[in-house]
Amino acid sequence: MNHISEIRTVGVPVTDQDRAVAFYTETLGFEVLMDAPLPQFGGRWIVVAPAGSSASIALVPASEGNPAGVDTGIRMGSQDAKAAHQHFLDSGVDTDELLEWPGVPPMFSLRDQDGNRLYVSQF
Repeated sequence: MNHISEIRTVGVPVTDQDRAVAFYTETLGFEVLMDAPLPQFGGRWIVVAPAGSSASIALVPASEGNPAGVDTGIRMGSQDAKAAHQHFLDSGVDTDELLEWPGVPPMFSLRDQDGNRLYVSQF
């Protein structure tokens, strides 16, 4: 029997939750799905996601055992990776070059204000 049916939320450690919410909502265009006090966790439980997405990101407080500035491995999808790439460059986001290889969707990586690496690829 399979007891796991989906991947719902991936945690990304951040040093300033308010600054992270601003980046993920204003710059990436995500929506805040939850923002609840969680003093046991040293901050709040904040979940953000693109509109209509079944997967989300929890912006968790960074700690000694869970430092910010990591390669999250999170791959986000875009209908037009080239336009998204230019948008993030124009917005001053720490963005790597657009990779366009034959037979592979265009893709690039970017970093949030804590240096957490995220990836964007065209679908």
